[in-house]
Amino acid sequence: MRSHALRSAPAADLPEIRTIHVADLRWALAQGWRDLTHKRSDLVLAGLFYPLICAVAVYVAFNQPLLPLLFPLVAGLSIAGPAVASGFYEIARREEEGRDAGWAHFFDPMRGRAREPLVALAFGLGLMWLAWLAVAWAIYGATMGYATPDGMGDFLARVFSTPQGWALIVLGNLAGLAFALTTLASSVIAFPMVVDQQVEAGTAIRTSLAAFRHNPRVMLGWGLRVATLLALGMIPFAIGLAVVLPWLGYATWHLYTRTVVR
Repeated sequence: MRSHALRSAPAADLPEIRTIHVADLRWALAQGWRDLTHKRSDLVLAGLFYPLICAVAVYVAFNQPLLPLLFPLVAGLSIAGPAVASGFYEIARREEEGRDAGWAHFFDPMRGRAREPLVALAFGLGLMWLAWLAVAWAIYGATMGYATPDGMGDFLARVFSTPQGWALIVLGNLAGLAFALTTLASSVIAFPMVVDQQVEAGTAIRTSLAAFRHNPRVMLGWGLRVATLLALGMIPFAIGLAVVLPWLGYATWHLYTRTVVR
């Protein structure tokens, strides 16, 4: 595909942003799948870390006092996706430059110039995840009270068969959507950018926000595709994330290269 029309840089220290289309999303996913299946399928092992984290979250949440946070814990882990995928951005970058690109380079971003901005971005996502858990807990308390449910059966019955439970579902999903959109807009370009270029975290976030503002419908379409694939990856027991996470990591890199003039 040929390069799309460019817009002026939103600020003097930000790169130019291309106008992208739905076809670019399909291209990025296709390129990501090609990278995963044809070149570096051994890196599926790296994706196993994410299902492991999900399993720990489920185990913690199944302790009755934390049971109401089961869904927010698991769903909120998607916030960490861009940080976990940083190794895949590095592998894709090295492959693009014609250099050796293997398992040994997966952790290179945390050993080189990208370490400080990556840590700053990851710290920001961590704060957002904690804020999401706090909001989810507050919504649960406001709708259902803070009483500990008597096991999973009692909890599900209260959620799906009472007006308070339906209020919890509606308000919780609206809050989750707000956090998901914030994460998407601020990180979809930021993480691959700090791996690719020597920039500060703030510059990368502003570039990501600029890209989102310039391509809102397409970026929302990307977020929908990511959410769908992550949901499918959760079946069964988050094992599918071992494939979905590397795939999305490589695809996000290609989306970044199509969106930002480097």
